[in-house]
Amino acid sequence: MSYRVCDIISAIDNYVDDPKNSKGYNSISHFDYYCPDSNCDTDEKRVCSGFLALLKLFERIDNHEKLESDKLAEYAILWLSYKLNQKTQNGTTKLYDFYNNHIKTNSKYKEHITAGDKINNDVIKNKIKSMNMNIKDISNFYDPFKSLCKMYIEVDANNQCMSCLENAGEFFEKCEKVKNTLDISKGSSYSQLWYSLSNDYDKFKEKYNNVKCGYVSSPVACPRSSVTKNTLIKIAIIFVASSILLGVSYKYSLFGFRKKVKKRLRRKLKSLRRKWLIDI
Repeated sequence: MSYRVCDIISAIDNYVDDPKNSKGYNSISHFDYYCPDSNCDTDEKRVCSGFLALLKLFERIDNHEKLESDKLAEYAILWLSYKLNQKTQNGTTKLYDFYNNHIKTNSKYKEHITAGDKINNDVIKNKIKSMNMNIKDISNFYDPFKSLCKMYIEVDANNQCMSCLENAGEFFEKCEKVKNTLDISKGSSYSQLWYSLSNDYDKFKEKYNNVKCGYVSSPVACPRSSVTKNTLIKIAIIFVASSILLGVSYKYSLFGFRKKVKKRLRRKLKSLRRKWLIDI
């Protein structure tokens, strides 16, 4: 993850949400360049144009963050799924089907995504295949991802240690929502996205502690409600507990005990959540 990724996503959001450029953003014409026939006259075309612009702008991020091409493709696909679910009637469409019908056949995509690119068609296609579930389900992961983005921007904007982060509580709540909404153990695509989010959070903690925050054990949410007073170390515990659930349930599925073990571990996880809330 990088605050540069987050800045680019914010700029793309401005384009898709304000197609007439009523707010006068300087970069709007850059995104119009990726419209087929220079005409994005539908939400679907506009979102596809934004997706292509994301990929090309991600290419320009300097590599000191050591962001791998498939990771950058994943961020772009998260955004794509969220916008498609928000702007069009594609919630139950499989991501790979949308790719085949609307992206791969796009003349601008063929023109600008080349074999020599860091994020080339093979990288994009393989990542989409690995994330091939309903667009609506993928879009659920975008909310905590965007909150984590806000935390990156918050730290980079201040470039100093802060006693609390305004967006930390939001991130905690949206991670909880994903856990409660989706069964991340029902398929590898779900678990891969969950692990990816977990890894991005771990990297954020490292970054936070490196910005003169070595004496702070973990980022803390600024007081906003009784829920957001939780330190984000509890998110890490949720990630770990979920990983244990996934790993153990898979092991026991080989012997026919998967459902029983998963039920027992979920019950344990719920009791841990209740205990955390009581401790506030």
